[in-house]
Amino acid sequence: MKIDLNKPLDHIRTWGRINSPWFLHFNSGSCNGCDIEILATLTPRYDLERFGVKLMGSPRHADILVCTGAITRQARDRLQRIYEQMPEPKFVVAVGTCAITGGVFHGCYNVIGGIDKLLPVDAYIPGCPPRPEAIIDGVVKLLNSLNFTPESNLTKEDHPQNVPAPFLET
Repeated sequence: MKIDLNKPLDHIRTWGRINSPWFLHFNSGSCNGCDIEILATLTPRYDLERFGVKLMGSPRHADILVCTGAITRQARDRLQRIYEQMPEPKFVVAVGTCAITGGVFHGCYNVIGGIDKLLPVDAYIPGCPPRPEAIIDGVVKLLNSLNFTPESNLTKEDHPQNVPAPFLET
């Protein structure tokens, strides 16, 4: 009888990806409104770290690339290089209207467009700027979608740690 050792390892890898994703934030030329909101999600008021999220400074350690701003010609090569330096599996989140479509900078001579013109985007978080609650919701939905990837054999019953929706008082 042959035992497949990859199944338990796949379960452990998926569990690790879901419970401790590490972010890399890249601003490709926005007005910094989205950047402030992303950093606000890491403060104790919103506490994105309760989901295991950690902001990293190196693409070699990051699982998720969080992009803000429209892609400019100046930032295009840097963003591509950062994406290539990230280990597999890697995910991209576009935060804000500029990162999704180019926003108010659409049509400018040095703006290529949204992040999806260059990289495959896994999650879109709209808004100008998006509220921290929307960013948290987008991240949680991305993490929940990792439960049901075809290469992992996890089902909802196998992974009972369903992340509750954040309840924030205003």
